[in-house]
Amino acid sequence: MNTKLHAVTDENGRPISFFMSAGEASDYTGAAALLNSLPPAQWLLADRGYDADWFREGLQNKGIKPCIPGRKSRAKPVKYDKRRYKRRNRIEIMFGRLKDWRRVATRYDRCPKVFLSAIALAATVLFWL
Repeated sequence: MNTKLHAVTDENGRPISFFMSAGEASDYTGAAALLNSLPPAQWLLADRGYDADWFREGLQNKGIKPCIPGRKSRAKPVKYDKRRYKRRNRIEIMFGRLKDWRRVATRYDRCPKVFLSAIALAATVLFWL
């Protein structure tokens, strides 16, 4: 079983919400699923996989400024704040802390619902630490 985990964190890197999609699916599916549940924020930091005009437009409609580098295949390069983008490491640190939980790191659970439950439990503990 191959899955991909999409996450939203706060400015401190604490997990807020998750969405699990098929591993072969595009990152756009996770972006579409999490767009409506985004908390109020000034900025959203994301990697190149989330670079889509409709996603940027949806963020701007919510009053959130996107800080997403453009895909390599884009005809016109997209401007983004490179200094602010360096803070995206907090998201990677959050995923690393989730993997400190052996059950999450080794993926003992084959059922995606049970695996997402284990992630939610680990994220709840991480949020308060």
